[in-house]
Amino acid sequence: MSIHEVFMPALSSTMTEGKIVSWVKSPGDKVEKGETVVVVESDKADMDVETFYEGFLAHIIVEAGETAPVGSAIAFIAETEAEIEQAKSLANSSGVAATTTSAPEPIPATASVVTPALASQNGSNHKEGRLVASPRARKLAKELKVDLTTLQGSGPYGRIVAEDVEALSNKGKQPATPPVAPPAAVPTSAPVASPAPRTPAPAPVVAAVPGQIVPLTTFQNAVVRNMVATISVPVFRVGYTITTDGLDKLYKQIKSKGVTMTALLAKAVAVTLQKHPLLNASYSDQGIVYHSDINISVAVAMDDGGLITPVLQNADAVDIYSLSRTWKSLVERARAKQLQPQEYNSGTFTLSNLGMFGVDKFDAILPPGQGSILAIGASRPQVVATPDGLFGVRQQMQVNITSDHRIIYGAHAAAFLQDLAKLIETNPQSLTM
Repeated sequence: MSIHEVFMPALSSTMTEGKIVSWVKSPGDKVEKGETVVVVESDKADMDVETFYEGFLAHIIVEAGETAPVGSAIAFIAETEAEIEQAKSLANSSGVAATTTSAPEPIPATASVVTPALASQNGSNHKEGRLVASPRARKLAKELKVDLTTLQGSGPYGRIVAEDVEALSNKGKQPATPPVAPPAAVPTSAPVASPAPRTPAPAPVVAAVPGQIVPLTTFQNAVVRNMVATISVPVFRVGYTITTDGLDKLYKQIKSKGVTMTALLAKAVAVTLQKHPLLNASYSDQGIVYHSDINISVAVAMDDGGLITPVLQNADAVDIYSLSRTWKSLVERARAKQLQPQEYNSGTFTLSNLGMFGVDKFDAILPPGQGSILAIGASRPQVVATPDGLFGVRQQMQVNITSDHRIIYGAHAAAFLQDLAKLIETNPQSLTM
């Protein structure tokens, strides 16, 4: 018999503390090994946290809405009901730390919990022999008496979500075959299917009151840490003017098919990076890290504060239509705080587009762990001199690249921008191939 601690997990490499969004289980509830017990807000998303132990949730140390450092105890799990009171006594006497009755070695922070339930990338909703389903789906399945083992999940990585349970319940019987996946081909690392929204709603934006100090959100604190980390990096900036008449024409032609301008720009940058691998590289103490994939991060402002960079993985190899569908899914799940870590921390090059807000030009701050970021301004009509010596009106946008000067030099950045401009100005149709 023993009492175990549940620790605040490190859900990302930059996470130093987490905020409890909600407890899925209440004190006294029975918990199974691998079952979600709490939802934690990391730097960028809300994550389900599972327990490695079977027993009863005896005592909650960190309540919903409170924060705790990574590795600190947030709850106790007792193996038997008889030990629940003992766990409460330990909490009252020690404040935080719990010990086991058999006095085993201390449990490391990563041993008591696991990161969000992910099925394998081939779409299976089982992981290491256990079912992978959202807390809401499990609860709904109990209410509707649905056998989860018969379902094929439509959530990220094959995870069963509430909509899957509802669909089966509405049919009144189990389907003979698993639901067929959407026909659109997308990268396995960034599935299009959107899971059902979590029960906890995003934190509301706090209205500013003169004279009041409003604490930073978890997202905002993460941005602060990242920005401070870039201060020590020597950077330089290079600007370029790109004529967008051809790109704008192409966008109007394929917009009705769901293509977004963000996807077009990301695709153009990714294709250009194929010729300039150094711009897709990053610095390390051992030397230059040349990444095998071209993963384009795109900065997105969150409604309740902070910034997140969903990643279009292998953007150079994915067709523009799939890339646009993937981007739409990423943005929806980013604003619902449902992105998985690899969907926001695997970028190798970043785009920051303020052109949609009418901004002419700006400089972007280099993200940690990357070599370059491209700031994109608005496309505006400009009077220009034409090759025949006359004047004409052209749509033009200003772009500015910020690069790590430890590995990238001015000539490298200039050559990249030249090739990017050439692609956009003379051959934008190639982005649809």
